[in-house]
Amino acid sequence: MAEQDRDQTAAAGRNARLALLLGGLVFGMIGLSFAAVPLYDLFCRVTGYGGTTQVAEAAPETASERSVRIRFNADVNQRLPWSFRPEMREQELRIGESGLVFYQAKNLSARPTVGTAVYNVTPFKAGAYFHKVQCFCFEEQKLQPGEEMEMGVSFYVDPAILDDPDIDDLHTITLSYTFFRELDDWHAEQDEQQISHAAPAAGASRQQ
Repeated sequence: MAEQDRDQTAAAGRNARLALLLGGLVFGMIGLSFAAVPLYDLFCRVTGYGGTTQVAEAAPETASERSVRIRFNADVNQRLPWSFRPEMREQELRIGESGLVFYQAKNLSARPTVGTAVYNVTPFKAGAYFHKVQCFCFEEQKLQPGEEMEMGVSFYVDPAILDDPDIDDLHTITLSYTFFRELDDWHAEQDEQQISHAAPAAGASRQQ
């Protein structure tokens, strides 16, 4: 009987620990959902995950004779009513040569909206050698209804990539940006819609 009681006590303790762990996981995921963009930024910068690029003040003074094709991609999360595209689809540069590309964003909605862009480079292993000198990522961009904005990215591919045998066959790098709706801005729009929907219903009730 004593042994059975001990087993039951141990099982209860394990269940309590599991419940605590699951509860912490749920609350942690809720917190992550509210801080997704800044945490993604921090995580990628620390770990290099997802083809995170490097940051530099200027391109090297000399460039290699070997060239690489840079492709540009743009996406928009479904919650953000914007159009977003690169002004050119690709660019061929010598390794170490400074490149510049502009992206165009336009607010297609009838209210001001705020977005933030995140980025990645593919193949992921090229991220360590892709250096951005100027970029609009991880910064809030607010556009008025119908407003358009031009955003530039200056970059270069580090010549150190030539010494990496794992990337010897690399000929193309893709730089992708995705714009997400700022959470507070999206919540504000939802609140406005609820108020506007509630107003006619309240007026109808008073008339009755």
